[in-house]
Amino acid sequence: MALHPSAFTMAVGTIGPALAIGIIGAAALLAMARNPQASDKIQITAIIAIAFAEAIAIYALVVALILKFVG
Repeated sequence: MALHPSAFTMAVGTIGPALAIGIIGAAALLAMARNPQASDKIQITAIIAIAFAEAIAIYALVVALILKFVG
């Protein structure tokens, strides 16, 4: 049974953002543990970075939907 191109696109397109979100979260927690006074700035920066990483996953979703319904 062959893998549908849209499924492959979602599988490959979400690996990167998932890893990025994990790395960003871990780095933010380490930074907050080292410098609790800067927690507010670190948290805001981490949330913005996670939003950008999540946007890449949304691009993969759009491409997968295009492949599913057009191709």
